[in-house]
Amino acid sequence: MSEMRFDGRVAVITGGGRGLGRAYALLLAAKGAKVVVNDLGAPIRGDGSDAGVAQQLVDEIRAAGGEAIANGDSVATPEGARAIVQAALDAWGRVDVLIHNAGNVRYGTIRDISYEDFKAVVDVHLMGAFHMVKACHPLMCDAGYGRIVLTSSIGGIYGNTRCVNYGIAKSGMIGLNNVAALEGEAFDVKCNVIVPSAVTRMADGLDISQYPAMDPELVAPVVAWLAHEKCDVSGEMIASIAGRIARCFIAETRGVYRPGWTIDQVDAAMAEVHDKAEVLDFGLHGHVEHIGYSFKMARGAA
Repeated sequence: MSEMRFDGRVAVITGGGRGLGRAYALLLAAKGAKVVVNDLGAPIRGDGSDAGVAQQLVDEIRAAGGEAIANGDSVATPEGARAIVQAALDAWGRVDVLIHNAGNVRYGTIRDISYEDFKAVVDVHLMGAFHMVKACHPLMCDAGYGRIVLTSSIGGIYGNTRCVNYGIAKSGMIGLNNVAALEGEAFDVKCNVIVPSAVTRMADGLDISQYPAMDPELVAPVVAWLAHEKCDVSGEMIASIAGRIARCFIAETRGVYRPGWTIDQVDAAMAEVHDKAEVLDFGLHGHVEHIGYSFKMARGAA
């Protein structure tokens, strides 16, 4: 089996200077990709900047024989996202891979969180993803090729306390992923979500003494596969935690049909509505499949 490489490919990695992004950048560069390392170099809250963070990694990649440039623009604005992409175009004339990894953390309950802290996290994680996809997706479609990897979280899929901003941003990534996958389908532009778990600076303050090995390097090969031309899935969520790789997906139970309902009948049907004996996984075209299946049931054909 030939080695999976990225020779000739140009990859933009946001939040690429530290943690997971750093592991992604090092691996893709080692496999031949030309890499834009985008990183503000900000503290974990996202307030501040240090251009040296991205440049230090670029120097490391170049010292190892790879090609990379540093970029310190913010994903939180459309202008920043366009500047990040333009840096790739100015250097190498194309963008083949986008990995949106940039993130920040500001904790708070629904009751207590300030609007400033809420918006600061949504602007980087979710709006940043949209700004980057908006800047890259049309270029990829016009070129007839592209791979996009967005970053969600188990906190976005399952929720968690004291991080409503993070949970909303990471769950919103699922909808963006699906639309980008659908709209890129005719152009070999695939978009998928990585759901990573790793011990990085975002784990500061947590008791990790009982954790198994959870280095970013365990996640990087999964992201690299999603970013590779051999990746044959789109619109999916792939989890990577402590060496385990799994597919996450939205599913439905078979459901219950009646031609009409009363509140009491809804109450009586809820046990069957929640019955997971038959789980329906509609996949990328779930919008259409959900409607079609429901209509068939209504017609007595399901």
